[in-house]
Amino acid sequence: MNENSDFQEHLVGWFAGRLPGDWFAAPPDVQFDRDEILVIGSLSEPELPADAGPETRKAALQARIQGFREDTRGQRMRVADEAERRFGRKVSWGATCGDHRVLFTTVATPAMTRLRMPERTVLDTLIDAGVARSRSHALAWCVRLVAEKQEEWLADLRQALESVEAVRREGPDA
Repeated sequence: MNENSDFQEHLVGWFAGRLPGDWFAAPPDVQFDRDEILVIGSLSEPELPADAGPETRKAALQARIQGFREDTRGQRMRVADEAERRFGRKVSWGATCGDHRVLFTTVATPAMTRLRMPERTVLDTLIDAGVARSRSHALAWCVRLVAEKQEEWLADLRQALESVEAVRREGPDA
């Protein structure tokens, strides 16, 4: 096991023990990076008439998530404050209900980079075309696009990094 998976297990256990048992239909999905812990819970679907159409279903799922967000706000903030002190990262929340997923207020962390003219030209083209408002917005758009279109490749890369970490731990002491 590596440090990240140990921390992941600790987070999952801590939130499972800390959150009220009636909040979610299944254990929450707990994700993290250097800046943030994201807790996404699965809510039970509302009961609908058998002849309910897609718009009724969509409205019901959205309302279930919105109701959860409003009804649990105070308690979620208290748990987040406690977790932020304990783990040194901001805590964000989200919920799924059926096929509908909503992330509540999440962390947007600035990332500095130096770009040469060809890279700046790409960003400026996105701005000129109205796809992005600014270079930082264009860069975020590019990152989301890569994550969406290259999901399998990124998963392979993460798995390879875990193997590198394992080899480093097994290597000679420096």
